[in-house]
Amino acid sequence: MRPIITLLTDFGTADGYVAELKGVLYSAVPDANIVDLSHDLPPQDIECARLAVARYWRRFPNGTVHVVVVDPGVGSARAPLAISSDDRFLVGPDNGVLSPSLLAAGSRAVSLPVPPSASATFHGRDVFAPAAASLALGTPIDEVGRAFLDPVIRRTPEARRAADGSVVGEVIAIDRFGNAITNLIAPRGGSVDLAGRVMPIVRTYADAGSGEIIAVIGSNGFVELAQRDGSAARALGIARGVQVTLRTPRA
Repeated sequence: MRPIITLLTDFGTADGYVAELKGVLYSAVPDANIVDLSHDLPPQDIECARLAVARYWRRFPNGTVHVVVVDPGVGSARAPLAISSDDRFLVGPDNGVLSPSLLAAGSRAVSLPVPPSASATFHGRDVFAPAAASLALGTPIDEVGRAFLDPVIRRTPEARRAADGSVVGEVIAIDRFGNAITNLIAPRGGSVDLAGRVMPIVRTYADAGSGEIIAVIGSNGFVELAQRDGSAARALGIARGVQVTLRTPRA
């Protein structure tokens, strides 16, 4: 099978940055299957990148190399990393974007060397892409860098149970549809309270009328606030970090 290398960045496509990454990768691995996951992440949004990685990194076949470049600390003392986890590899900055793979049992991280010729503002091209190419060609991870024992790990904040039995959480992300993704889990259904506005948890978006604001269980298992045919985030003025409360049916 052709080596699979995925790219997730905040570069956009208006400039030539993504093309430079691909040029390095194809020069080293001409038969690579390079998959553009997204280049439209919000600039410098580490948390958004982490959540995206959590969704997809295990969905690809064993041996896949994931390159993640959302790197506001590029050129600083933050380490450039390569990670081996669950028979896959991830390459990117040590700022938390690679956390989902680091939380898996048996994961290993190495710090990558930074060549003297590397640009201080473009490690994606000069550090991460060459390392990803080496891994795609079968180089053992211990040969691309030195063992790194204390990588940055970011976690989704846990919801907490209140004295009245409700569960208090928060909005952790807003997707491009304007759905507000929370850290609430609701296996028994119920409703979500946002600043006094109560939204029932329904099974699908189609269970709501046009313009109605509801809560649904998203594909990642978390409760999401959504507006049928619209943007819940815009309609409710929701931003990341806003508190939400889950009220479940009484047994």
